[in-house]
Amino acid sequence: MEIKNSEFVTSAVDLAGLPDDGRVEFMFCGRSNVGKSSFINMLTNRKSLARTSSNPGKTQTLNFFLINNDFYFVDVPGYGYARVSKSIKATFGKMIEEYVKNRENLKMVFLLVDFRHKPTEDDVLMYNFLKYYHHPVTIIATKSDKIKNSERAKCKQIIKETLNLDENDRFIITSSEKKEGIGLVYSTLDEILNIYR
Repeated sequence: MEIKNSEFVTSAVDLAGLPDDGRVEFMFCGRSNVGKSSFINMLTNRKSLARTSSNPGKTQTLNFFLINNDFYFVDVPGYGYARVSKSIKATFGKMIEEYVKNRENLKMVFLLVDFRHKPTEDDVLMYNFLKYYHHPVTIIATKSDKIKNSERAKCKQIIKETLNLDENDRFIITSSEKKEGIGLVYSTLDEILNIYR
């Protein structure tokens, strides 16, 4: 896979606002500030395709990016940020639940977790929610450049045990700073696209 072009297409707050062209969609989710926007920018080789912010909770809609005029990346609001009001959290939750439950075009979810830390309760809830609706999940362990090589195996084991990963789920260690793991992500995208083309 080579991503040659990428563009922001639309933001939506419900199913009625989503594209209706039938293209395959890949969802990116994770707790606030885990690095979703930086990860999408790394994959597309764009510095600001997905807007990054030092303020968690910046993404508040389902954001669709058309990749190679062929498929979509879907960036969804981060979860677990305490300073976002309960009403907004409820809106985020309903919006994502509606999308995950009802969107047939969604073929793979990339769940981002911070490689440095044990997954949060919200991470576990999100993983279990995705599996309940039978979505293939690829775990993206971000910020690997901040972990010593000697600690990697331990960090990976903690994440796998905490989430109780299905043996069929992929686990990819990444760094947006060093572009680690990008080849494995591209091959995962290719594999899914080849199934549904």
